[in-house]
Amino acid sequence: MSELSILPPTPNFTNPFATYWIDAWQRSILYLDVMKRRGAQYEEQAARTAPHVLDYATELVCDGRSLARPVNYGLVRIVPPADVVIDPLKRPFVVVDPRAGHGPGIGGFKADSEIGVAMKAGHSCYFVGFLPEPVPGQTIEDIVYAEATFLETVIERHPQADGKPCVVGNCQAGWSVMMLAALRPELFGPIIISGTPLSYWAGVEGQYPMRYSGGLLGGSWLTALTGDLGAGKFDGAWLVQNFENQNPANTLWSKQYNLYSKIDTEAERYLGFERWWGGHVTLNAEEMQFIVDELFVGNRLAAGEIRTSDGTAIDLRNIRSPIVVFCSKGDNVTPPQQALDWILDLYDSVDEIRSLGQTIVYTVHEKIGHLGIFVSASVARKEHDEFASNIDLIDVLPPGLYEAVLEPRGEAIDHPELVGGEWIMRCETRTLDDIRAFGGNDIEDERRFAAAARLSEVNLANYRLFAQPAVRAAATPPVAEAMRHLHPLRLSYELFGSKNPWLAWVEDAAEFVRINRLPVEPDNPFLAFQEQLSNQIVDGLEHWRRLSEKVAEETFLAVYGAAPLQAALGIDQDTSRPLRKAPKSLLSGALLETRIAALKEKIAQGGTLEALARSLLFVGMVRGRADERGFEAIRRIRRSHAGAGQLTLAGFKALMREQYFLLLIDEAEALEAIPTLLPADIGERRKAFEILRDVLESSGALEDAAAERLERVAELFNIGTEEVDSNPTPGAANKSARVRSVS
Repeated sequence: MSELSILPPTPNFTNPFATYWIDAWQRSILYLDVMKRRGAQYEEQAARTAPHVLDYATELVCDGRSLARPVNYGLVRIVPPADVVIDPLKRPFVVVDPRAGHGPGIGGFKADSEIGVAMKAGHSCYFVGFLPEPVPGQTIEDIVYAEATFLETVIERHPQADGKPCVVGNCQAGWSVMMLAALRPELFGPIIISGTPLSYWAGVEGQYPMRYSGGLLGGSWLTALTGDLGAGKFDGAWLVQNFENQNPANTLWSKQYNLYSKIDTEAERYLGFERWWGGHVTLNAEEMQFIVDELFVGNRLAAGEIRTSDGTAIDLRNIRSPIVVFCSKGDNVTPPQQALDWILDLYDSVDEIRSLGQTIVYTVHEKIGHLGIFVSASVARKEHDEFASNIDLIDVLPPGLYEAVLEPRGEAIDHPELVGGEWIMRCETRTLDDIRAFGGNDIEDERRFAAAARLSEVNLANYRLFAQPAVRAAATPPVAEAMRHLHPLRLSYELFGSKNPWLAWVEDAAEFVRINRLPVEPDNPFLAFQEQLSNQIVDGLEHWRRLSEKVAEETFLAVYGAAPLQAALGIDQDTSRPLRKAPKSLLSGALLETRIAALKEKIAQGGTLEALARSLLFVGMVRGRADERGFEAIRRIRRSHAGAGQLTLAGFKALMREQYFLLLIDEAEALEAIPTLLPADIGERRKAFEILRDVLESSGALEDAAAERLERVAELFNIGTEEVDSNPTPGAANKSARVRSVS
């Protein structure tokens, strides 16, 4: 090819337009080259049997296709890099990737990822992924039980681990993990659900319009039609398309313009992400129908209305492991209301959460988007790193509702030697009002969504009766395959692939451009005009998005808020009671009373460890928070104290929870029993008290009510108040010496 076809004659480098024009032309060639590489990458991924984007070596542990109820899922072990040291005593992490249109691997596609930070913290890691094509006939229930088999396998492989596996469920994988945890709670350590919708109707008017989509489309009949047109398969590219429709400015312009304008530096990052973004997978039509009917439109999970094939109700209140909810205000797919309002659906108060022995921790990012929750390096280095580093702290928290607050470590904190990373995590107690403060549906909104769900059932029944037989007869497997290839998202990759003869010249042209690259100066006025034009395009698309969202919301509210439609669909018009609430069980109340009676008999039982735990909780409860520094101090005591060192983490957790419940049941009697638990020797009591104070003051000096409670404990230990006040907060070295003397 002639050079003249790529570059104009020698430009006048003093002319701003000429220098801009040569740069713009070169960027266009390089942009086409990246698109061609993107197409080749897409073809390479599509040709692989098990395509994924994991940045780590793996070894297959369990193939779901070999199970009694076969599925296209599999369990692999992540092979740690040479510079990573794994502690066999630490609980393993199991990351479950979402099957929501894309292929697997996003939880570990770079070092700063969920898998990367977990291994950095010394944990063995496993990954649950899937193949592009489903096993014929597999259902969501089959996948849930396959994940149970995977967890059983992980537990068997780590008999020395101090705790059950921590399971991370991203987006769609989060609700399947929660369903399994409700059915098989004994398999789980802490559960981390990131960007996971569990309350599908929830939201705030004027924001997060994706929740209206089901009603505006007339319900799930369109899902059934799409599955039938796919000859029994639902094309995941449609799910990706729905996601892209939420941000037309980025989809139609910003993503590609960002590559074009930064072509010299952005290509590899862009291709790395597109390798995952273009890996579309399929689901069985039955799987997708369940997801839409039971979850997205029906919103039945949090209400306890989903049942397994044998009739077992899936009640999220059966979960016994701590649940960590990570969401973001910038996420328009899973906003905080959809991530958190299931708590309001299930519980009437925090006391009810405590009575069931449940621990729920949430953290809300201020601005990160949905994908950023899983792929952002900054999120991995902060939130996910802190979760991995402090997973044992989360596991032993007393039952209740907490918010995880992360603050920079800084240089002026108390006891920095107790902090392992760049952030300090503390879990602060919260109430249900804190969840309500994010906003949510009122009773009128609930009735609107209930009407949409009821109309969906009617429309689906009509489709199945009148149209489905004809559609299934016409949509043969070859027709369905051709339609999948013609999907706009797939075409956007395939048009730039190796089958396009019109792009054969691009590779050589791009190489010539790279050798003769003449980037424009940053202060070029035409470059500034380009940026201004781009901003105007983005503003126009954003205006279009806001207008269409406003119209969609007003249409939904008007149509499904109409009293005649609601009456015709049988929606209860009584606004004095909740429309939808998870049912209560009288058996749970009876079991709770039996448990309380059994615990009361243990108030005067135990020794120094029980007295220390009870005292620690008594003082700490009034502070309303648990700090990672305090837990690290406890961890050191547990490792050094003769009695505590014999406890497993599960035993230590049981000890702390038992003492916590004793204080809740009868605080006065529990405190009065402390002297009977302590050794008779005053010197031993003093050493035990000093250890207690060190732990309490590890995250800062005690003030007000907490200081008063410590004085009360000093009296119970038979330690004078003046001795408590006169002793300064000791350093780490003195603390270690006292721990050794007690042990």
